Amino acid sequence: MERSRRLVDRFIRNPETGRVTLVQPPNTAILTWALAHAVALGWDEHEAELRWLGDGALVVWATDELLRGKSPFRRTLGGSVLAYQVWRLSS
Repeated sequence: MERSRRLVDRFIRNPETGRVTLVQPPNTAILTWALAHAVALGWDEHEAELRWLGDGALVVWATDELLRGKSPFRRTLGGSVLAYQVWRLSS
């Protein structure tokens, strides 16, 4: 049990500071994704363009998390979102 707890603890902590890093304040890319998708809900005329803009911003966010995430959890989250976006956009 203790070993499992230590593994989970290392997964969610920033190795440099030791602080838990599950959630961070949103950055520009994730805010762009959220705003583009929210506006697309009410603007049928440009829905496709707004969704593409939002999806591109999400790819930027995921790539940033994969490369510079502060904990293994954040890097795994970024990699998972990036893999899903690439799969979804290529289908």
